[in-house]
Amino acid sequence: MIKGEDEAGRVVPMGAAVGASSRLPYTVELWTLTRSEPERVIGRAASAVLARAIFTAAEKEHLGRLIRLRRGSHVLAQTG
Repeated sequence: MIKGEDEAGRVVPMGAAVGASSRLPYTVELWTLTRSEPERVIGRAASAVLARAIFTAAEKEHLGRLIRLRRGSHVLAQTG
């Protein structure tokens, strides 16, 4: 049986992740053009390696924009 299916193969609803942000401490943010505040969170990650990959991909996709990689309130990396 596949996770998320019952014995008949029907999809069953799964509960919401509890404490997801605590298990995903790294955040990659796209900031507004004025660089005054985050526009949106591009991704979250559990590990520094995955967070860095998300950051690198975001940097390539949003050329010239401010992208920040954070762990909590600590900024680990940001684009120019």
